[in-house]
Amino acid sequence: MSDLSEAKAAARKAAFLRRKAAFEIAGKAQAGYLSEVLAGHRGVALSGFMPIRTEIDPLAAMEEAAAHGPVGVPVIQGAGQALKFARWEPDCALVEGPFKAMIPAQLDYFEPEILIVPLVAFDRQGGRLGYGGGFYDRTLEGLRAKRATLAIGFAFAAQEAEGLPLEATDQALDMIVTERGIITV
Repeated sequence: MSDLSEAKAAARKAAFLRRKAAFEIAGKAQAGYLSEVLAGHRGVALSGFMPIRTEIDPLAAMEEAAAHGPVGVPVIQGAGQALKFARWEPDCALVEGPFKAMIPAQLDYFEPEILIVPLVAFDRQGGRLGYGGGFYDRTLEGLRAKRATLAIGFAFAAQEAEGLPLEATDQALDMIVTERGIITV
């Protein structure tokens, strides 16, 4: 294992502990600031995510956004591949996808212009430490090569870190939204 891999593993381990602690005390109103941000982009195609394990929950904001335009969720295609995004609506039929994240039973793919990005840790410069598969980095790189694509990291405030071990291929976030506020990069 390289020094960078070891540093990322250590940073993830610490961030998972902070996220778990934040999740355990979190109230139901986790997505208020996310709704505020998305209100300024009504009708723009966006992707959220179906929260797993101790991730912060964006579903309330996604439901509001779905009343104004297309909303999707990521669907993993396979190792080393970019994500695809399937249209999602509140109360649509779901099935279990890879990594136990729920995905729509009917896969109607589209390309979003805004991505609400889950993460393990973030910094105030837009750095993001994900789960290690590189799915969002590949996806953002591809989407940004075609058009302006807004990447909004969504996490608990406790997931903030300094000195994240990042690589040149890591795609930066444009902003971070937490249950406590909005961080503009």
